[in-house]
Amino acid sequence: MANRLPADKRRAQILEAALTIAAEQGVAALTMRPLAEAAGVSLGVLHYHFDDKDTLLTHLGETQILQVNDGMRVVFGQYTQPGLTGIPALADLLRAGIRGLWPIIEATPNHQLLTYEITAHALRQRSAGNVSAGAIAEQQYRTLDVETVAFLDLCAKRAGVTWITPVEQVARFVLAFMNGLVLRWLVDGDSAAALSALDDLVQILTTKAR
Repeated sequence: MANRLPADKRRAQILEAALTIAAEQGVAALTMRPLAEAAGVSLGVLHYHFDDKDTLLTHLGETQILQVNDGMRVVFGQYTQPGLTGIPALADLLRAGIRGLWPIIEATPNHQLLTYEITAHALRQRSAGNVSAGAIAEQQYRTLDVETVAFLDLCAKRAGVTWITPVEQVARFVLAFMNGLVLRWLVDGDSAAALSALDDLVQILTTKAR
């Protein structure tokens, strides 16, 4: 029998076990009974926290995104701006944040692959008529949008500039770029090319502010 834990800690324990299974074996391997065993809880406790696999995947996707972004915030928080202002400062801030994200991505290839798997699973389910399962992908991107907009706004504020393109549109561009870049890196493993592309992204983004 599992030890009694506060609900939030029990939930986190289950999500951590789910992340381990899914990252190592894929979304298809994430079924409720093996997950309950891996998390050290009963099926009843598991279903109390997560009604079904789709609910679990929604929270798992959010957890992954927030874990990566928390790591980036730590790196970004340690950055010291070298007396720059305006667009040069924006470029430096964006580069610090975006390049700070890369070691986290590079250290967790299975987790990055899982992000794509969760999205593909949700879209296949939506195509099959399962609207609620399809919402997993929508929730993933809502979370990504919020986190990316917050980062862009913070960079602009610290640099003393404004976005001349709506920041939501800039965030959408950043996410589309990063999705393609990370997928390409998962295929070829060329980190040098990825970092060069990230620098190109920073230069493009500075043209969208003043």
